[in-house]
Amino acid sequence: MAVAASAAHGHATHNPVRFNRLGLWLFFFSESILFGLLLTTRFFLEGIEREHVDQHLGLAITIILLLSSLTAFTAETAIEHNNQRVANWFLMATIVLGIIFAAGVGFEWKTAEFSRHEAFGSVFFTMTGIHAAHVVSGIGILFLVWIQLKRGKFNSKNHWPVSGSVMYWHFVDVVWVFFYPALYLVK
Repeated sequence: MAVAASAAHGHATHNPVRFNRLGLWLFFFSESILFGLLLTTRFFLEGIEREHVDQHLGLAITIILLLSSLTAFTAETAIEHNNQRVANWFLMATIVLGIIFAAGVGFEWKTAEFSRHEAFGSVFFTMTGIHAAHVVSGIGILFLVWIQLKRGKFNSKNHWPVSGSVMYWHFVDVVWVFFYPALYLVK
């Protein structure tokens, strides 16, 4: 009754998905500042030269992360079309690819031929570490959403948690698109 009266008087009704999206975009903005500062640090430290990094591993984990964006998109599209089975499968595939990416970063840390006490090492470990922390948190978020998806909590009309977590995953992937060349390609 109050909603109808509010609408009758020209007042907008509360739209939680709209506020959720706004909050997520504000979060992305603040995170962009963090990642942007890390990226600029890579180039503004005087005399920093790129050390030997494992080019093959860097390319492999980049491809894995980009593939995970494709599986995340497929999961989101599937739930928008009420295809629970496909959404479940592709969301789990995204989680597995994220775990492989994080393991690849961990392997790179273990086998790196440079120290965290060197300028490039310090930047490399900081950039990849903060990014990996976001990947791991994204895996956790996707897993929690996957559990709820498996229980049938989402459908084509109610799927904001799937969409929001996939948007976060895409954001983390886009950050890596900038970090990868800065760390592995540019001297």
